[in-house]
Amino acid sequence: MDEIQELAVAQMRRSVHMLGSSTEKYRDPTLLRFLIARSMEVEKAAKMFVQWQKWRASFVPLNYIPDSEVEDELKSEKIYLQGLSRKGHPVLNLWFIYWIKPLQGLLNHDNNLIDKSFISSALKKQGFYFLRLVSADFSSFRGKEIGNEKLIGVLDLKQISYKNVDARALITGFQFLQAYYPERLAKCYIIHMPRFFVTVWKFVSRFLEKATLEKIVIVSKEEERREFVRDVGEEALPEEYGGQAKLVLLQNVVLTPPSGTNSSTS
Repeated sequence: MDEIQELAVAQMRRSVHMLGSSTEKYRDPTLLRFLIARSMEVEKAAKMFVQWQKWRASFVPLNYIPDSEVEDELKSEKIYLQGLSRKGHPVLNLWFIYWIKPLQGLLNHDNNLIDKSFISSALKKQGFYFLRLVSADFSSFRGKEIGNEKLIGVLDLKQISYKNVDARALITGFQFLQAYYPERLAKCYIIHMPRFFVTVWKFVSRFLEKATLEKIVIVSKEEERREFVRDVGEEALPEEYGGQAKLVLLQNVVLTPPSGTNSSTS
């Protein structure tokens, strides 16, 4: 970190303390993620961090989610975890058609609003896969977690139809990641996008933060496909997308549990 970032982190620690919380267990890179997500505005970053702490304490009280709570999600075989990209980021491949269906049941069509009472439970299952990466298990790729680790997401829209897409559920998913996993996304590649989804995406984009949109690449042209292969790397990219790797289901990935998962988390 440079001097400006170090000063901002120090100020953020004081601000978090003033808000009645603590940063003692968290390293500077973790706090810096929240600062970057809030354009280096200390007070806003501190409030975001405290909200994240409260959410995590209630959402993941054990610091992990038992497989027993997500058996149905695992059986759907919708998320694959590949190796590391050329820049050292874990590559997560997600099949949208299987991910969006559970969220559609959360929408309260009586008042056209998302029923908040059911959102937490469903996103706990959907977010489980991301938690495996960005919390304790994330560090298994490189040893002890630093706090600034990021991943590359590949969102495959193959087989979706207009009736399978609910923009509100999609917005909820992205906003969930923005609020509770700031600066965890290195890049998100959207592939096999049908024509009708272009209109849907324009609507969804209006609700996403600029920093998130800048990391999303829609792969539709040959130049974009080459960038996709080059960025991810053929060794980590599945054969289905022009790489050399086999698809590996998330539940089949063997990770070495890191030590001290109850001491320093992010």
